[in-house]
Amino acid sequence: MTKERSAFIYGADAYPYKFSDTHPFHPLRLQLTHSLLESIGALKGVDIISPERATDEQLAYIHDTNFIEAVKEGGKGSLDTVKAQTFGLGTEDTPVFPHMHEASSYLVGGTIAACDAVLRDGYEHAFHLGGGLHHGFRGRASGFCVYNDSSIAIEYMRRKYGARVLYVDTDAHHGDGVQWAFYEDSDVCTLSIHETGRYLFPGTGHVTEKGSGEGYGYSINIPLDAFTEDDSFLYAYRKALKEAVTFFRPDIILTQNGADAHYYDPLSHLHLSIQSFREIPTIVHELAHEYCDGRWVAIGGGGYDKWRVVPRAWSYIWLAMTDQLHLAKERIPASWLQQWQKEAAEILPATWSDPSFPVIPRKTEITEKNRLTVDKALYHIRREQEKK
Repeated sequence: MTKERSAFIYGADAYPYKFSDTHPFHPLRLQLTHSLLESIGALKGVDIISPERATDEQLAYIHDTNFIEAVKEGGKGSLDTVKAQTFGLGTEDTPVFPHMHEASSYLVGGTIAACDAVLRDGYEHAFHLGGGLHHGFRGRASGFCVYNDSSIAIEYMRRKYGARVLYVDTDAHHGDGVQWAFYEDSDVCTLSIHETGRYLFPGTGHVTEKGSGEGYGYSINIPLDAFTEDDSFLYAYRKALKEAVTFFRPDIILTQNGADAHYYDPLSHLHLSIQSFREIPTIVHELAHEYCDGRWVAIGGGGYDKWRVVPRAWSYIWLAMTDQLHLAKERIPASWLQQWQKEAAEILPATWSDPSFPVIPRKTEITEKNRLTVDKALYHIRREQEKK
């Protein structure tokens, strides 16, 4: 596998997905990651595809037309406040901003372009930095997410290519919008590994959420205890992903790669180091080649320490995808540090690795609890495999 067989979906456009200068979901995360990859030479000779806006017809694969019209009105400044609230807009999490429809459509279009690159254009892998909005519902925005590019892309691949899609979500927050969109379907399998909803938005993603009707068994949730560390997280991830891909036999894997499970992240309580974010894409890369001829689309997601965590975490996705992990040498390039340190709110990391974090006193207890959660979540898969 070489980088020439992977497509990078990225392009500065006139409509950034930006709620405000102070909102945690900030598009600067994308620019910082792209800049870091450029600084280490990881994008040399790469096919970079600039996204186009998704059409209203494509948005309506998942979203109600009344909601789409409300988003358009909001972006023009003509949406009534009361009406906005009924669509989940104008909230603290998902405020209205100028050109909201156009910006959100570009994010969806980028994820669709990544899917086309793999299923139509012959690339084995594709990475869209701007995607990963997994909380949006049919008629309601939620949790920083207006249009749900993840769900739209899955439905697009089903309709255009007849693909069986395994969706894998490692964001600290449960991928609720995607799960519920396909909860009754047997040709989409959703696997979400996240912090338990007892402490964190959106409060869903319990092991008992397994799908319904024809979709029973195709929704898999691994809610991990707060303060889960690297070893326990990676155990759950390896175990669940391997069993899910063996059980489901997908045509393509779509991964949502939120970076908010990191110890530094201000919006979650998980305790991962950057090492987990190096391992996550490496593992799925191997399984994609083993089970579905390499077909793998990766998208971004959450991650709210935009200076110290997201650029390294998301760079590791592309480096693993293109067999260029050797470029992540011990030290971050001085040129990147000099370019961005004057704008950063924190001291930028000088190395690709993290300093040692304090060990959580309850580590043994949390690890055992997570192991039992994995067993409960995978029980129905194992029973089906035994029948075969």
